[in-house]
Amino acid sequence: MDIQWYPGHMTKTIRQMQEDIKLVDMVIEITDARVPMAGRNPDIDRLAGNKARLLILNKADLADEAVNSRWVSFFSRRGYECVLTDARAKGSMKAVTQAIENASRKKQERDKQRGMKPRPVRAMVAGIPNVGKSTFINSFSGKATAKTGNKPGVTRGRQWIRLSGKVELLDTPGLLWPKFEDQEVGEKLALVGTINDQILNEEELAIMLIRRLKTLCPGTLEARYGVSETLEEPAFMEEVGRKRGCLQKGGEIDYARTAAIMLDEFRSGRLGRISLETPEDFT
Repeated sequence: MDIQWYPGHMTKTIRQMQEDIKLVDMVIEITDARVPMAGRNPDIDRLAGNKARLLILNKADLADEAVNSRWVSFFSRRGYECVLTDARAKGSMKAVTQAIENASRKKQERDKQRGMKPRPVRAMVAGIPNVGKSTFINSFSGKATAKTGNKPGVTRGRQWIRLSGKVELLDTPGLLWPKFEDQEVGEKLALVGTINDQILNEEELAIMLIRRLKTLCPGTLEARYGVSETLEEPAFMEEVGRKRGCLQKGGEIDYARTAAIMLDEFRSGRLGRISLETPEDFT
């Protein structure tokens, strides 16, 4: 399955971001903690230029805890302020506030030396679709200021979120890049729900998930579904469908329904905390 998704509105988005970058002091990039590298759009790095940077690994509650810690060290060594969050939990926002202050300190010191009055830090919130940007903004601001949804493409236009105190946030739509040169990247993004499922073959995607999890976390699928992982992927999915009652008339397996269940249980964390990539894959 060749995975690509670049809706027309994304071209407009990047043009708007090229203009808006002039208005902000820093870029807060949000990525999915399960795929921190695959989930980073290279265009955002180019857009950010020399702006202060904060990298947020969101959905950390769904990723392997030990791997999360190694990712923070990995990015910190590369000069990023890096924070783990579960954007639905307001308790993780305190670390974000401190990280914004750390990332913007040089800018604030320059302003002070120039005799400029203190003003709120203006930050662009950027990232690929469905990594939780709007949920993060709502948790950070303490109110429902940005539209959210558990699917890619909910945010379509830019919006300023003016918070009391020291920060103003510019929410931006999720932005992919025109072509995945490495299909491994496309596969990982599809598995975590960044690519619109409506353009994908979910049955093939479920087969990819089974194959990947057999290698990454042996025994996880067997423990969840009571089906032996020694089976080939299509046979494994067939047995899962049978056990879950995903049957059509005549007793045939409803593979589409089975695939949807397996993908949902992975994405929601019901299979456990699973990271699809580790820092060691990139060193």
